Amino acid sequence: MRRFLQRLLYKPISRLADKFSSRPDKARVNKALNALYKSIITTPGKNGLVIPFDTQKDKFIIFSDQHKGARDGADIFALSEKNYLTALDHYNREKFIYINLGDSEELWENLFITVKRHNKATFEKEKIFMEQDRFVKIFGNHDLYWGNDPLAMVSLLQIYGKTIRVYEGIVLQTHVNGRRLEIFMTHGHQGDMQSDGNWFSKWFVSDVWGPLQGYLRINPNTPAYNNQLKTDHNRIMYEWSSQRKNTLLITGHTHQPVFRSLTELENLYIRLDKAKAANDVSKTAEFENKITSLQLQGNTPPDFNGYLDTYFNTGCCCFNDGDITGIEIADGYIRLIKWAYHKKASERVVLEECKLEELNVGL
Repeated sequence: MRRFLQRLLYKPISRLADKFSSRPDKARVNKALNALYKSIITTPGKNGLVIPFDTQKDKFIIFSDQHKGARDGADIFALSEKNYLTALDHYNREKFIYINLGDSEELWENLFITVKRHNKATFEKEKIFMEQDRFVKIFGNHDLYWGNDPLAMVSLLQIYGKTIRVYEGIVLQTHVNGRRLEIFMTHGHQGDMQSDGNWFSKWFVSDVWGPLQGYLRINPNTPAYNNQLKTDHNRIMYEWSSQRKNTLLITGHTHQPVFRSLTELENLYIRLDKAKAANDVSKTAEFENKITSLQLQGNTPPDFNGYLDTYFNTGCCCFNDGDITGIEIADGYIRLIKWAYHKKASERVVLEECKLEELNVGL
């Protein structure tokens, strides 16, 4: 019966969940991001941190959207846990600073005590970064609890052994080729009318979507969906970032990886156009096959070459195949990476990378 209902209800329920999970408004997004950025820069430590860094020495890994749950049918993190733990081991050995960009805990569908009980291993791995002062925790809309509940400090003490501040954002500051570069990070739910602390959205997720998802075992975070053209929310985030010189914006929230302002599909179309222009038959066929494998039409969409390289999105740590994606900043590079299962082992894959000095951000 469950399989029959999955086939019958998967698409309509996923569409309904998507409708109620995100309704971005450009004016609200712009206002919220402007206010948060100004607050962090003018009053560091209140809503966020300002961290100067050396592009050749300091290393950062940014993950978001684990949505750690109760290891039941609604827990979309369960399949990704091994990849996440392996990744944290790697970044701890390599002395990365870990920026957890929000929605780490699924606290719309679960009580904190339930999440704590079922995620001891992940909290222990994160605790190692915290103990070495290499951990920054940002809250999102699904774990807004960390930012506004008076009991949050007690809960943090229970999972990490000491209380830590949980912020709304962070700004990294450095210089590239002698010129200033700022990297502004926040979860990305700001200005989203259905996610920015909205009670109806919380009710829908906890009382309607959560139970249905648990029974039908539905995880809408499919790689194919996330390879599409940018969601409206990501597009609005890009438009905000493109208006600010010498600034990168990195968010999560949409579960859709974006690198240099483009999704994987958009990057494929650009490569396809270049291969056709160069009469490279082999590369043309390769990119057309990749596009086809995403179950998409091979028609070239609008030209993306005018985009600035100002916007990045981590993707998520809860894809339905167990993969996780994130953003690395290290060795003078910025990278979109994936940790995926290969022969039952977790492996790191670099999906995209470029030097910070090569980014077109008005430097």
